[in-house]
Amino acid sequence: MQAVGRFFDGESGQRLDVDLAVDTAAETLRLTHPELPLGSQYWPLDAIRALADHARTDQVVLKLRADAALDSGLIRTARLTVEDADMISILTRLCPDLKRRDVAQGTGRKVATRVGVAAAAIGLMIFVILPAMANTLATLIPIEREVAYGKTVVNQMERFLGGKEVGGLACTNPDGRAALDKMTARLTEAGDLRYDLNIGVFNHKMVNAFAAPGGQIVIMRGLLDRAETPDEIAAVLAHEIGHVEARDTTRNALRAAGSAGLLALVLGDFAGGSAVVVAAEYTLNASYTREAEAAADVFALNMMEAAGADAEALATFFDSLDGLERTLPDLPEYLSSHPETTDRAEAARTFAKTQGRTTPILDDKEWAALQNICKPAGN
Repeated sequence: MQAVGRFFDGESGQRLDVDLAVDTAAETLRLTHPELPLGSQYWPLDAIRALADHARTDQVVLKLRADAALDSGLIRTARLTVEDADMISILTRLCPDLKRRDVAQGTGRKVATRVGVAAAAIGLMIFVILPAMANTLATLIPIEREVAYGKTVVNQMERFLGGKEVGGLACTNPDGRAALDKMTARLTEAGDLRYDLNIGVFNHKMVNAFAAPGGQIVIMRGLLDRAETPDEIAAVLAHEIGHVEARDTTRNALRAAGSAGLLALVLGDFAGGSAVVVAAEYTLNASYTREAEAAADVFALNMMEAAGADAEALATFFDSLDGLERTLPDLPEYLSSHPETTDRAEAARTFAKTQGRTTPILDDKEWAALQNICKPAGN
């Protein structure tokens, strides 16, 4: 069987109308033209492949398997177009791997190498570049933009906790609100804080308190129910203020949300962003580094002393939570009773022994009002 095909060497762009002949005995397709090296090329039938991305159905474009080498005149990039229906039929029947997709030798190794490089790049981004950017941007971003970001994060957290609308979980009993404001004023009146704090209470049973970027702090009703004294709440609140002032909350939010969070905070576009959702979820469950927790403890103890409140309240609150993590799996790490927390409680007791005279942060009536801040007014 003979036919004519169009041959391109893949380098010069020259087209040759070559004569084609199938040699079944030698299992080759012979291409003949005076301008071919030695006048002919021989393509093994088992090395011929059809291009898969060819749209026309009245012709077939052929190439050779990448590792096929017949003579010095064969160019791997060569292509052969065949339009003769009978020749196409014969080649389809005689070429056993016509539609096979070959993987070049060493491809697996190359893929593995590239996957490894990609994984290393991702690891570098997650564990080195993003944390470094977060640390830098946390100190450079304007506070007003950080405040806006923090408010959006808190709104998203409220949704996670079951709030059907913004402010749906906020506790607003006037007497309780007044008691919380008094506690906040007494803690902060002796200090020069960089943030205007926005402190609220969510009507949720979780024993927790958390800080979001920009001075946003939320206390859960469950924390008020668990505490024995108002000084314990004040100590935890002072601890969260310490994280706010150190911008730990902003660093954590940026690390959690990754590059999307960095861009959101830089551009100031927070509404509905995935970065806010990720940051909100992370904030609810976040644990800070040991160094950040230690620094927040020192900040809290100094704030309690400046307010004339008993710094030992931080230690007694830790004591009251002994074993609580077994029944409350959502207890934040810094409130759980593991050895590190025991050491921190002991440090608070040692600090408290150096204090002079102290007075309760709230009186009994104000403390009762704060514990009932989530109840309707008049109840």
